[in-house]
Amino acid sequence: MFQNLLTDIGEIFQGLVDQLGVMNGSWQNYVMLAVSFILFYLAIVKKFEPLLLLPIAFGMFIVNIPGAYDVVWGKYADGAAHIYENVEKPGLLWYLFFGVEKVIYPPLIFLGIGAMTDFGPLISNPKSMLIGAAAQLGIFVALFLAILLGFDLAAACSIAIIGGADGPTAIYVTQTLSKFTEQELLSAIAIAAYSYMALIPIIQKPLMRLIVPKKERAIKMKQLRPVTKLEKVVFPILVTLVVGLLLPDAMPLLGMLMLGNLLKESGVTERLSTQAQNGLMNTITIFLGICVGSKAYGEVFLSLSTLKIIALGLFAFVFGTIGGLLMGRLMCKLSGGKINPLIGSAGVSAVPMAARISEDVGREEDPSNHLLMHAMGPNVAGVIGSAIAAGFLISLF
Repeated sequence: MFQNLLTDIGEIFQGLVDQLGVMNGSWQNYVMLAVSFILFYLAIVKKFEPLLLLPIAFGMFIVNIPGAYDVVWGKYADGAAHIYENVEKPGLLWYLFFGVEKVIYPPLIFLGIGAMTDFGPLISNPKSMLIGAAAQLGIFVALFLAILLGFDLAAACSIAIIGGADGPTAIYVTQTLSKFTEQELLSAIAIAAYSYMALIPIIQKPLMRLIVPKKERAIKMKQLRPVTKLEKVVFPILVTLVVGLLLPDAMPLLGMLMLGNLLKESGVTERLSTQAQNGLMNTITIFLGICVGSKAYGEVFLSLSTLKIIALGLFAFVFGTIGGLLMGRLMCKLSGGKINPLIGSAGVSAVPMAARISEDVGREEDPSNHLLMHAMGPNVAGVIGSAIAAGFLISLF
């Protein structure tokens, strides 16, 4: 009897040991844990887009803790990870991911962005739209490169949208087109998009100094004209109507962006505008970030395909910046030196960081030169441009 008792105790302890997370981890899990620590560092110490990177890093961190995946995400019926419909026992993140799976979160993020955005600089200087359009060059460069590297058209479109420098747009396009491709793309694309947004100062500044001559970097631009309330109210309605008639597939993103802006500019829905800017925006950002990070499960994420996506995303971002800067230089020549080409880099959409980089580089040449408001025109034009580009890519299917 005593021997049987010892055997039973031994089996119990062996079972407990077998269930320890540390006994069930793979090298891929530990690599992704290291990556999550790097993102924690960038978010907390370097303050690179912490509102985005911190939730993403934590989602990546928690699912790659050995043994935690089945608990926080869900146990899959056949062991095939990251298939939303194939979960036998859903976890918390499975339920939160519903908003990503059904592309609910990205348009709600755009609602908040619209409520926080001032389109005044763009209305005051409509030529800024040309820069926003030119900055979408990266999307189409990456599209052709992705096809050349063997990705199918749906995957190539999803990868290309990283060049729009807009995380919610990248997630929206990827999930919308996911039914047309068998590849698992979301985690790599979303992490690449948000990471490059966070690394804007590192990526853009060298390109700006390389492409824009010192003399043109020092150009001072005259103050923008005041914009009336009527213009600000009519603008979101008019843009929604025109784009909706030409490209209905852009409406989920662009429509919500313009609704948020109309709530702000109408002056009669302050409570709704405040909620969209604060409570709703913050909540959805947390959910979206942790869900995206939770898809970066080591055994699925670490692949040659992921490395290609990250490289193509960098190409897309670089060529988007180059496209905006070249258009800025062209407009500088055509205006007789009245436009500082540095504002062209802000056309990549990442609001308002890209505009701040234009300001920073301009002040390096002349501390009294203030380009921020001028750069905000191309910056918000880039947001509109990326939403239109997303609608165009989706319309292909």
